[in-house]
Amino acid sequence: MTERWEPATFRARVDAVLHRFVADEADLLAAVDPALAPVAEQVEAAVAAGKRLRAAFCYWGWRAARQPESDALLRAAASMELVHAAAVVHDDLIDDSPLRHGRPTAHVALGGAVRHHPRAPEAARSLAMLVGDLLMSLAGQLFATSGLPAAYLGRARPLWAALARDLIAGECLEILHTGGAPDTAASLKVIRYKTAKYTVEQPLLIGGSLAGAGERLREGYSAYGLPLGEAFQLRDDLLGLFGDPRYTGKAGSDDVRGHRPTALLAETWRLAGPDERERLNALLGRPDLDEDGLEAVRDVMRRLRAPDRVEHMITARVEEALAALRDLDVPAPADAALTALAHSAATRRS
Repeated sequence: MTERWEPATFRARVDAVLHRFVADEADLLAAVDPALAPVAEQVEAAVAAGKRLRAAFCYWGWRAARQPESDALLRAAASMELVHAAAVVHDDLIDDSPLRHGRPTAHVALGGAVRHHPRAPEAARSLAMLVGDLLMSLAGQLFATSGLPAAYLGRARPLWAALARDLIAGECLEILHTGGAPDTAASLKVIRYKTAKYTVEQPLLIGGSLAGAGERLREGYSAYGLPLGEAFQLRDDLLGLFGDPRYTGKAGSDDVRGHRPTALLAETWRLAGPDERERLNALLGRPDLDEDGLEAVRDVMRRLRAPDRVEHMITARVEEALAALRDLDVPAPADAALTALAHSAATRRS
């Protein structure tokens, strides 16, 4: 791989690792019994596509610590994508989301496998939960068998406990705040723990710890990674309601129908007057909300300029991340790559 950051080349390399590893594991699962074939298919489907941002941040956490290009490191970095795949399957299950990347989510796709079950919907959801559990287990397996020296792996292993704990804390906080009074501080805390840490900060820290990065560099990774991870999820909030489904591949009504604690909704509520809050109360959390109702929510948000407010929050966090990066003494290729990743994470369309 050249010193110049080539995202498409990197994604292709990560895809090759993931697809080969997961295909082998899916074959072993299906070999237990033919009835497991649909479950094995969903394990493979979970890693079929993706931006591979988490792997990229892990990779550059290693390279920024002045470690050389390494196929073993690439395998370790790819394990971050299995954590993400597990989180996505579980998140879609918790949110009852029907689509991801334009395809049926795991619990929807597995409905056909249990159509004769007396409680088919619950059975499909149970299967999806187990798919997510298996993917998380496979993440640890790929990391441990990456080929890096045991001493290197030992430096990073404690971070895996923090990664899982923070991710689960964020998911739990989202569930606990769903349907409650919108609050921006609470929403930002959900974002930090559910997304920001495991998307940017912890992959960087894991890559850096594998490389033996010093305390100052690790602190810099957090100063860069946390605001950037928050910007990433704030962009997701906007895309969820105002993005083009042709690019997002998701149902645009999920957050409103689920009355989820997004920062976009919290800012809308903070800026709203009594009449607007009454209108929102009549629409939020309705599973039967149609496109007209969804557009009514968007209209309130636009009138209050809540999307503009979230855009400002994104810009401020990206600037904070880039300022932290400028304070770090990292090689030029790492600086260029982490700068490009910061811009792409916050300005994407999907």
